[in-house]
Amino acid sequence: MKRIFLLCCAVLLQLGVGSTTAGAQGAAQFPTKPIRLIVPFPPGGATDTIARLVAQKISEEWQQPIIVDNRSGATGAVGSEFVAKASPDGYTILMGTASTHSVSPAVNPKLPYKLADYAPVSLVATFPNMLVVHPSIPAKSVAELIALLKANPKKYTFGSSGTGGSVHLTGELFMLMTGTEILHVPYKGSAPALNDLLGGQIHMMFDNMTTVWPHVQAGRLRALGVADIKRSPAATQVPAIAEFVPGFEGNSWVGFFAPARTPPDIVRKLSVVAQRVVALPDIAHKLRDLGAEGVGSTPDSFTAFVQKDTDKWHKVAAAARVTVD
Repeated sequence: MKRIFLLCCAVLLQLGVGSTTAGAQGAAQFPTKPIRLIVPFPPGGATDTIARLVAQKISEEWQQPIIVDNRSGATGAVGSEFVAKASPDGYTILMGTASTHSVSPAVNPKLPYKLADYAPVSLVATFPNMLVVHPSIPAKSVAELIALLKANPKKYTFGSSGTGGSVHLTGELFMLMTGTEILHVPYKGSAPALNDLLGGQIHMMFDNMTTVWPHVQAGRLRALGVADIKRSPAATQVPAIAEFVPGFEGNSWVGFFAPARTPPDIVRKLSVVAQRVVALPDIAHKLRDLGAEGVGSTPDSFTAFVQKDTDKWHKVAAAARVTVD
């Protein structure tokens, strides 16, 4: 019996070593086929723009296609859930955002996914939301806008990429800190909201700077402020909203997530290439032109970052009584 027991232990040990070796070899060879990068918002928004920029460079480095797949709906929940349920092999990853992984979890207890469903890979970039108005709005500064809003409660509208997203909550934070009332108009993504803003169907947005800044430069929208405590290096002429509303900050971010149970070696490999690509001079320059700052981070630091951001927006949502069922 003792001899049989020892023989069984030896076989199990050998199987374990073989499995570990195979896993290590798989990570070393990764990737051997195209990777699908899910963007949970429509084409044309900030998340999509940055995803395509970074994906192209990673594809060049790895000599493997990175296929950007837009799966929008429910403020990013559709695409996010898809990745949460994907095979944990590193070949399906998500470009998550403040909306999908900080704000929505803070306001919607019934989300079809949770942070534990993912292996955070790397924070890719951060960028402030920018307060932009249609040129027909008479206000030329944040101070003038606040006065206009206080004199006309609920007369003016602001659009967002969806109820419970970071763009929406930035608007709610603005109302809380200024004592104003603006009607919220949710859309299924940033692009359709922006189209209505450009057409004058809504009056203003607190949208990602990467999305709206080109329209400001073209004179189609007026920028009143960036939702940060300091001015953006890409738009130094635009004041920070905090110059008028002390302490106001509503930054957005994008980052890579893999499904939970993705082998740690593959997660690290994805993280390392993301960090390296974001730091490349040409990518860093293009991100700054969009109003974004490339970051690049380890999986552990990205996990801590997401948790801290979620805690912040949970407090805002509670104060503004924003819930999504």
